[in-house]
Amino acid sequence: MNTERRTYLTTPIYYVNDKPHIGHAYTSLATDVLARWRRLAGDEVFFLTGTDEHGQKVEKAAETRGMEPQAFTDQVSQAFRDLALRMNFSNDAFIRTTEERHKAACAALWLRLKEKGEIYLGHYEGWYAVRDEAFYGPDEITEKDGRKFAPTGAPVEWVREPSYFFRLSGWQQKLLDFYEANPDFIAPATRRNEVISFVKSGLTDLSISRTSFTWGVKVPGDESHVMYVWLDALTNYITALGYPDEAAPLWKFWPADVHFVGKDILRFHAIYWPAFLMAAGLPTPRRVFAHGWWTNEGQKISKSLGNVIDPLALVDEFGLDPVRFFLLREVPFGNDGDFSRRALMGRLNSDLANDLGNLAQRTLTLIQKNCEGRLPAAGPLDVSDQAILDLAAALPEQVEEALSRQAFHEALERIWTLSRLGNSWIDAQKPWALRKTDLPRMATVLRHLHTALRTLATVLQPFMPDTMRRMLDQLGVPEEARSLAALSTALPDGLALPPPSPLFQKIQDEPA
Repeated sequence: MNTERRTYLTTPIYYVNDKPHIGHAYTSLATDVLARWRRLAGDEVFFLTGTDEHGQKVEKAAETRGMEPQAFTDQVSQAFRDLALRMNFSNDAFIRTTEERHKAACAALWLRLKEKGEIYLGHYEGWYAVRDEAFYGPDEITEKDGRKFAPTGAPVEWVREPSYFFRLSGWQQKLLDFYEANPDFIAPATRRNEVISFVKSGLTDLSISRTSFTWGVKVPGDESHVMYVWLDALTNYITALGYPDEAAPLWKFWPADVHFVGKDILRFHAIYWPAFLMAAGLPTPRRVFAHGWWTNEGQKISKSLGNVIDPLALVDEFGLDPVRFFLLREVPFGNDGDFSRRALMGRLNSDLANDLGNLAQRTLTLIQKNCEGRLPAAGPLDVSDQAILDLAAALPEQVEEALSRQAFHEALERIWTLSRLGNSWIDAQKPWALRKTDLPRMATVLRHLHTALRTLATVLQPFMPDTMRRMLDQLGVPEEARSLAALSTALPDGLALPPPSPLFQKIQDEPA
């Protein structure tokens, strides 16, 4: 492993006021695929996920269920750990904001900001949304049926209480300068424009403590206050690396390469977080990527409509890897997307079963029947051979380029270009017919198809790890030869291959 190349990737830490849904699975899946890809490329990777367990919303949710907040968060946090296991996420750590190490990190960051003159005591008066754990300005509030709402649709209440403040107003121009100097910090570009517009409209100092509830990290030196949940939550990204001990072994991974977040929490990550870090004299993350939201068959997802999508129910019905593939193939990452059972089944049947699965089954069956189940040797190349071999050789770099932009759908489209070419090429070359007329040419065609399939299975490992492990097993690729770098080394002629079995099952009818 090249330890000079390090990658630190994070999901947001998920709020534990309810059980996991497809949005949580989607963000973590993207993070997982990129983490697996970077490991495949030889990087040393640290992939963090976890749960955000403080704040008024959690306190109220626990109270509603007749539970103490800690017992409630223990229960819901476990549901997110279970999701990670069921979805086969490869996270290296799982952090909880109720951990003592996290409270210590928050206190250290607070004291550092205070020492630098960035925190002062005052009182807050304004509109607060418990659901969002966020304050909103008067110009952002709308009224309907006598009730007032935030831009997110969350109800707001007028709050007046003592509060510590972070001098966010003093960071307005510094943030704008930072965005200009780091044009890739916020992605996609549409989200970057939204953030810059918001900052240009003017920043006020940020209330960073509350006294009206107690479920949170106590402010050091003034325990009548608890820290604003977002100052607490964002600190998790450095807690996990050992902060405030900057000599800790994991601190080498900071700054984060990508924070993956939903678009609803971009403001906190792209404005507050870099301001906190710059004020504390700490390096800023390299990128915050805000993805879109899913709808369900054209409808906004909500508990009241009863159309919340349970990712684990989808996995039970369609299989884990097909669901992983579909979520990143169907919609450009960063855009909003509409979930449709029909679309999922279409992708499973067309892209997976008919295309990739069929190519693997046909090729490996022909090798079993006509080459004694051994990897055939290639003869002289002709012009048609070069096209498929060149595409296979170029594919890892093409996927790398797309994934470096978090363009997961583009990466998969480039992969499927080779899969589609493989299917058209086997039809054109007709190795089953060559068996009767030209055995060396048949062997050459099957060897090149095997090379294409090995490339496909290798680059698809981050997306569909279990299925691609089985595919690489069927291709006879040893465990130690499954990295990107190993693709440059050919497998030996005559390598024994096991009998193939189907990788994907078609869905014939709409389930009842």
